[in-house]
Amino acid sequence: MAMKDSASRSTADSARPGASAPGGRLADKLASARMQNFVGRQEEILLFRGALDGAPGTPMVIVVHGPGGIGKSALLQRYAAEARATGRPVVTVDMRTIYPSPSAFTEAAGEVFRQDDAVLLVDSFERCRGIEEWVRDTFLPGLPSGVLVVLAGRLPPDPLWRADLGWSELMEVLPLKELGPAEAAALLAVQGADPARHTPLLDFAGGNPLALRLAAEVAGHDSADDVVWTPSRTVIEQLLSLLVGELPSPAHRRALEVCGHALDTTEDLLRAVLPDEDVPELFAWLRQLPFVRSGRFGVYPHDVIRDALDSDFRWRDPAQYKAMHRAVRRHLVERIRNAADEEALRATGAYNYIISRASWIRRFHGGRDESGAYEDTVRPEETAALVRMARETEGDASARAVAHWLERQPAAFRAHRRYSTGELLGFMAWLRVEELDDRTREADPVTAEAWDAVCAMAPPRQGEHLGLARFMVHPEAHHLPSRAWDLVHMRIVYELLRAKHCAWSCVVIDRPGFWEPLMTYMDMFRPSGRDPRAAGGRGLFCHDWRAVGVDEWAEGIDARLLSGPPGKPADEPRPAVPPLTREEFDVAVRDALRNWLDPDALATSPLLRCHMVTRREDATPVAVLQELLDKAVQRLETTPRTRPLHPVLTMTFRSSATQEAVARRLNMAFSTYRRHLARAVDDVRERLWLWETRGETPD
Repeated sequence: MAMKDSASRSTADSARPGASAPGGRLADKLASARMQNFVGRQEEILLFRGALDGAPGTPMVIVVHGPGGIGKSALLQRYAAEARATGRPVVTVDMRTIYPSPSAFTEAAGEVFRQDDAVLLVDSFERCRGIEEWVRDTFLPGLPSGVLVVLAGRLPPDPLWRADLGWSELMEVLPLKELGPAEAAALLAVQGADPARHTPLLDFAGGNPLALRLAAEVAGHDSADDVVWTPSRTVIEQLLSLLVGELPSPAHRRALEVCGHALDTTEDLLRAVLPDEDVPELFAWLRQLPFVRSGRFGVYPHDVIRDALDSDFRWRDPAQYKAMHRAVRRHLVERIRNAADEEALRATGAYNYIISRASWIRRFHGGRDESGAYEDTVRPEETAALVRMARETEGDASARAVAHWLERQPAAFRAHRRYSTGELLGFMAWLRVEELDDRTREADPVTAEAWDAVCAMAPPRQGEHLGLARFMVHPEAHHLPSRAWDLVHMRIVYELLRAKHCAWSCVVIDRPGFWEPLMTYMDMFRPSGRDPRAAGGRGLFCHDWRAVGVDEWAEGIDARLLSGPPGKPADEPRPAVPPLTREEFDVAVRDALRNWLDPDALATSPLLRCHMVTRREDATPVAVLQELLDKAVQRLETTPRTRPLHPVLTMTFRSSATQEAVARRLNMAFSTYRRHLARAVDDVRERLWLWETRGETPD
């Protein structure tokens, strides 16, 4: 239906003597309240005022689009008030109340044909998709030339508007974005929200006006004794109902749940999580949703909708939520391990994002309103700047250590820069430590102390190393949550998931009491018996990858994702027996190959206590060991270099024939046979050692 505003009445009627005072009408009081509570949108208002005045270059048609709850209807109401203030008649059409047909639209907006200077405001224009061509090509061209039109809907206009040279001159498209931080805070103030609750309200609602108003209203009824405000189920359900609405099918719901959980959603991610669905159709549907944006690396929803979707799914169906999360996580971990460096680093950022979805973890990450930062290599001319930054932030001892490692391991350092300017914000280093000499002990006592701590528990074996997150120097937010500090988290996880032969990982960090819940969540513990005054009072957090491998570590994080903040610090793992040294491991592999087909003999193999065997619970240890031996031997056939070695090894250890007899059967000189056998055994040893020390599960 069409509602003709009070300003739509003729000027003669409104000016005649004895006319009722405008303030006596409820509609006028509503309009006044809306004006007082309206916040932001100054650029949009200035454009509309210019169009009202007929300023040169201003449009005759304004198309406003944005997701539900972003403030389109409120802006139309403000436009109506602005038009009334100039004395222009206003006709409003709400497409939610009429059938989207040419006849119904013409009837609802017919008043504009009788007013040369009317302002036509159409809300919910996305419902006009079926008649949009008619509106563009027939209805609007028939209006008087003085009419100003505003079309507001969730979807952007059809591209054919832009393709028409006439409309490209007469039309302005306004994508309505979220309110900025200052405007969002002003809206909360207008709503009467307690200033002490502004931060959690803004963290939840971002700049979405509807979410801000709903959250402020509910928070006003909550107990002021609540330590931290979180959105109630009522707020989340109302948001999803108003902003998302009904979904076409369960498959579309599952695709939207993935999109709400992942940092960016692509077809390959949907295919990994929903292998039995029509992924191209689902992805195309996601792309056209008004609250979903398209970025460089996929599609993603507005923050408030993303958070509402994820929170609702986690509450509604924890088991399915965890299954979806696990599928996304496995896809990302596979990319981290196997993709090129840049792609793997992006996947690490996406992985860090999904394991940080619990609300309590957000306090350890930078805020949404902070300027962005990115990781970069350290330029040769910046080494002096890094040393100087360390001295000014942490003192002379830190500067000496930075200078030492810049000389020893320059590639270990990563610079953190501000997106907008490229300014150096800070840096970190991921050190690979295999042994310490006296010079390093003197130059960096902190690293020496970390090395001594892990060696006291379970020393790295030959070929293994300690991975150490060191320095993390950020003058503006030193060892405090920030967007630059998020890059530290990303680099640490990247190094852990791509490391080969990493026995221990350690993080040396200031304010250990603050960071301990996050370190516990990441399954890192503080070694017992450590002097708290050591390393300048910094906290040392460790993880033994031989006790808990990568897959088990990731599964543990998945389990903790739904359980809330850790109740106590992580316990130091106590292996029942010391891990095998590399020499012991190699001997055990050779013996196991000799007993390959004899389960009773394999039952005494030292390899049974290796983590690659003990982490499997779906079969007996001997069966697991036989399977691992089979897979390692089969890998010989996968490359031309090792393919000739496969029959040498299998015929040697799967028969009772002597080595001389095997060489004759292979038509091979005995010296050549022995050389091939040694190479084959070495390859199997190396493959099994990789699986043991890297924590991988072989295919």
